[in-house]
Amino acid sequence: MELTHVTAIHMTTALLATVIGPVALWARKGRVQRPRLHRAFGYAWVTLMLVTAISAIFIRDFGLPNIAGYTPIHLLVPSTLFGLFGAFWFLAKGNIAAHRKTMTQVYVGACLVAGGFTLLPGRYLGNLVWGWLGLL
Repeated sequence: MELTHVTAIHMTTALLATVIGPVALWARKGRVQRPRLHRAFGYAWVTLMLVTAISAIFIRDFGLPNIAGYTPIHLLVPSTLFGLFGAFWFLAKGNIAAHRKTMTQVYVGACLVAGGFTLLPGRYLGNLVWGWLGLL
């Protein structure tokens, strides 16, 4: 596997989403509310997550256990899309608690857990990142 345009887009949007996601979550927590910051970073994060999930469909790995090049980590694509659309559905219905919970779950699952698995040594992006940092 090599660094292609799709892989570069996927990696860039995933890393940016991982970095700005906490800002969107933090802006609505605590005593001081920052709705403009929350909305701006939230929409940016959702856009980045959509690009990340859609680009993942075009990244296939035939070296790992797979079905037509799709590995188990690709199961996060439908769960991420379902979570994002569900969070907006909750928001439209006025269920802010469910919106908050869903967005937090999508961030943890799609950014932190998936990122952790993706960056394991031996996986392409893991070797690329750890090698670039000089740790491999």
